[in-house]
Amino acid sequence: MVDIAILGGGPAGATLARLLDRRYSVVVLDRKRAEADPAGGGPSGFRKPCGGLLAPDAQRALSRFHLVLPKDVLVDPQIFAVRTQDVESGLVRHYQRFYMNLDRHRFDLWLLSLVPDSVDILWDSLATGIEPIPDGYRIRYRHRGAERILEARRIVGADGAHSLVRRFLYPGKRIRSYMAIQQWFPEEHRTPFYACLFDPRITDCYSWTISKDGCFIFGGAYPKHDARARFDHQKALLREAGYRFGEPIRTEGCLVLRPSRFRDIVTGRGNAFLIGEAGGFISPSSLEGISSALETARLLALALNSGNPDPARRYRRLTRPLRIRLYMKALKCPFLYHPRLRRLVMRSGIRSLGDGSGLL
Repeated sequence: MVDIAILGGGPAGATLARLLDRRYSVVVLDRKRAEADPAGGGPSGFRKPCGGLLAPDAQRALSRFHLVLPKDVLVDPQIFAVRTQDVESGLVRHYQRFYMNLDRHRFDLWLLSLVPDSVDILWDSLATGIEPIPDGYRIRYRHRGAERILEARRIVGADGAHSLVRRFLYPGKRIRSYMAIQQWFPEEHRTPFYACLFDPRITDCYSWTISKDGCFIFGGAYPKHDARARFDHQKALLREAGYRFGEPIRTEGCLVLRPSRFRDIVTGRGNAFLIGEAGGFISPSSLEGISSALETARLLALALNSGNPDPARRYRRLTRPLRIRLYMKALKCPFLYHPRLRRLVMRSGIRSLGDGSGLL
C-alpha cells in the first residue's frame, strides 16, 4: 500500500511526482521502457504522438518552476511564424507565433529526470483496471507482459485522453474526441515552415505541418470513425497543391479530447484525481495541453501538500480559473473554425505578416 499512485509519466504526472511532499510514498506507472533507446536519448518504448511545439502558455508554466530547458531537448529549426491556410478557398496568411520546437520524447524524459529518487517509477507499465478497496484502490497493471497489482490510498489519473481513471470515476461521461494521426517524412521543401490547415471538407478540427531536424511532419485531428481515410485523402490533396511527401519514416496516432462544455472538464472526487488531458484540461481551439498539464499538476500538489482534509474539493476550487479560461477558448472557436468568419478575418489581413508565397 502506497500513499499515491500516479498513472502516467507525461508532463502532468512527472511534474506532480516532482512537487509532492517527501512524506508521501509515491509510485508512477509509465509506459516508456527503462532500457536505452537504440536511437539514443534515454528510455525507449511508448512515445507520445505530438508535434512538439512548446506554446507560450507552456513556456510561462515552466518559468514558474524556474526551469531551464536543456539544449538536447530543442531541435532545429526555430521558426516564429505560422503559415495559416484555408485550403478550400486558397487563402494563405502568416501570423507571428513564439513556439519552441522541441523533441517531445526527450522533453518528457527530461521532466521525469527531475523526479526525486524517493519516487518509485515503474517503467514499461500500463494500468488495466481499478477497483475500490476499504483503504483506497487496487490497481491492476501490466509490467513487461506480466500482470501485477498495486494498492494505493490515492490515485491520480495523468493518463491522457483515454484515461482509465476518468472512465473509472465517470463511466457515463463522454467528451468530444478525435483521432490525431501524423506521419514523418524526409524534408524536401526549400524552406522549413510550420503550417496550420483548415479544410471543413476533411475535418471540423484542423491539421498541421512542422519541420523538425531534417524531417517534415504532417498530421491532423479527424473524426474517429474514418480518420485514416480522411488523413490519406487530405495528404493527396496537399500533394496536388505543392506539398512534398516522400516515403513515410513513421506513422503515429492517438486519441485527443476537445472539450466543448464547461462540465466536460472534471477534476475527480474522493481520493481519486485527474490532471492534464485526463481531466479534459486541453485547449478546444488549438488542442494544446502541455501548459494545462503543468498547471494542474502544480495545483493538485498544492491541494495534497496542504494537509487539507478534503483535497478533492480544494483542487476543484483551485482549478476553477483554469477551467473558465479553457471554456472561454471554446467560445472563440467559431472565429477559427466557421469558414465564413475565418475567411473574413484572413482577408482583413489583421495581425498577419503577409501571404508568404513561394515557401513550398
